[in-house]
Amino acid sequence: MKNIDNGTIVRTVVLFVALINQMVVAAGYSPLPFNDAQVEFAVSTFITAAAATVAWWKNNNVTRRARQQAAMLKREEDAQ
Repeated sequence: MKNIDNGTIVRTVVLFVALINQMVVAAGYSPLPFNDAQVEFAVSTFITAAAATVAWWKNNNVTRRARQQAAMLKREEDAQ
């Protein structure tokens, strides 16, 4: 078990939880106390937040490396 990556362990645990959840739902029980509107709202909010974060991050030089690369690109453009 020492050579197993932490990501592998997390993905395996999530898979087992999803499988157990699917079996419970197939048996006719609802293990999650949410209605459809609440789930739709949560998913929509998550997707919007993720898209906004990615768009902001990709279009702005936030990291030090990105700022250095932008400065280098500007110097190269000015040299031409």
